[in-house]
Amino acid sequence: MIPIHIDHITDLFYVGAFFVGGLAVAFISILISKLIAPTKTRNYVHKTGQAIECGIDPIGDAWIRFGVVYYLYALIFIGFSVDVLYLLPVTIVYNEQSGYRDLAEVFIFIGILLMILLYAWRKGVFIWKSKLPSNQP
Repeated sequence: MIPIHIDHITDLFYVGAFFVGGLAVAFISILISKLIAPTKTRNYVHKTGQAIECGIDPIGDAWIRFGVVYYLYALIFIGFSVDVLYLLPVTIVYNEQSGYRDLAEVFIFIGILLMILLYAWRKGVFIWKSKLPSNQP
């Protein structure tokens, strides 16, 4: 049998407390919104289950096809945000020690990011094409 150290039990207690606290915040916020929300609204016949945003009736179906540009923007955003999450700790660690090799590694990483950005630019990812005909000549 593996002996359990008291520090491990304390750490497990903290993890459990944060987990229970997170669940409590989620359920309490849902409960408060249910208690505060008005029960009698201006819903008309057969509109109680309809999703209404800003009090305006929706036009058309909610399941429409979005252009692929939205997904490309999302992928590029996720890629660059992950890269920033990588660069921040790397620069902090590289600040503690000096060396041109470390600086070269960061520049190579940023260079690869720039090549990806240039590739996406040349492929026309950042050109927003309107699907509606314009009235301008």
